[in-house]
Amino acid sequence: MVFYDPTGERYGIPTYPYRFAPDGLATRRQLHAQNLRPGGQSVVAQLMWRRGKRVAYLYRIDLAVPKRTATPAQLAALERANRAKRVCPACTQLKPYQIPRRTGACLDCTPGGAS
Repeated sequence: MVFYDPTGERYGIPTYPYRFAPDGLATRRQLHAQNLRPGGQSVVAQLMWRRGKRVAYLYRIDLAVPKRTATPAQLAALERANRAKRVCPACTQLKPYQIPRRTGACLDCTPGGAS
């Protein structure tokens, strides 16, 4: 195993091949799936694969903290922003899809768009 370095002598921090991480460690995505976040802790190990071109950092699960929830004001701001992306600037109609940035108008207003 090329990337098996549990002491960190070769890569500076403990390094494991893909799918060989020890129990108790997780990537950011794995923490996110458990509704957790690193919470300021530093990286404790890493996974490497594809000849060292791919790296995923590992964090301790026991030190992870719950994800923060958005406030009602933040949720309202997101709703307004998403709604604004669906209003066509040409015809000012609210569409059920986001207006393409490439054309800057809805499919009905775009020449050569929808029939």
